[in-house]
Amino acid sequence: MGQGMVRNLMKAGYRVNVYNRTKSKADALIEDGAVWMPTIQDISKNSDVIITIVGYPKDVEQVYLEDGIVAHAKQGSTLIDMTTSSPKLAERIYEEAKANGLSSLDAPVSGGDVGAQNGKLSIMVGGDKNVFETVRPIFEAMGQNIVYQGQAGSGQHTKLSNQIAIAGTMLGVCEAIAYAAKAGLDPDQVLKSIAAGAAGSFSLSNLAPRMLKGDFAPGFYVKHFIKDMRIALESAEELGLLTPGLALAKKRYEELAEQGGENFGTQALYKLYL
Repeated sequence: MGQGMVRNLMKAGYRVNVYNRTKSKADALIEDGAVWMPTIQDISKNSDVIITIVGYPKDVEQVYLEDGIVAHAKQGSTLIDMTTSSPKLAERIYEEAKANGLSSLDAPVSGGDVGAQNGKLSIMVGGDKNVFETVRPIFEAMGQNIVYQGQAGSGQHTKLSNQIAIAGTMLGVCEAIAYAAKAGLDPDQVLKSIAAGAAGSFSLSNLAPRMLKGDFAPGFYVKHFIKDMRIALESAEELGLLTPGLALAKKRYEELAEQGGENFGTQALYKLYL
């Protein structure tokens, strides 16, 4: 997803510095004009707006708080974490940034690799509203549905709501396709009927066709979805909310991961029904 996001920022005219733990993954961007920075400290010192999208909350904590971005960013810089991460961690980064003369927004995204490539991501933002308004043009270069949700951590809470909805939907999509096949129907034809009706969803329209083609390449990794569901379950428990559907979806995805599917895309859940 980061590749598409960077390309859209460059198309919008921004000078973009880039850093990745594996430099080769950034080579294509560098060839197209992105400026390579050899360390997190270097990119922090040489950028006015620092955007991160990494894997897990532990990665977010490392790049921001362990002799990372907060310690090395220039006074007045804006930090934007677009990883799906912990609301509590987003609040902590906000406070640490504020104490160091920096602004911080948590702005996780939805839309997958296709949304990132096409600049059509949904972006959910938490933090100070005046900071959000200042950097809104940057968000507009990467997404279309950009909504300010409230104080620090609100973007993450919104993304967890999104992941809870997707978790249940993916179970339904897989089971609907499996049912159609068992009933002797042509699943592609079934999709033509149900995707345009009340059952319609992003997953049904965009991921179900991949399932039927046996295309399980990652737009969004199974291992990262399991991480998101774990965070959502923990947060829901803290809020005193029961989420049995989410718990079941996480269990099914863990079964897929145990069978070697952790690096597939989330649509690979269908493999459990084959």
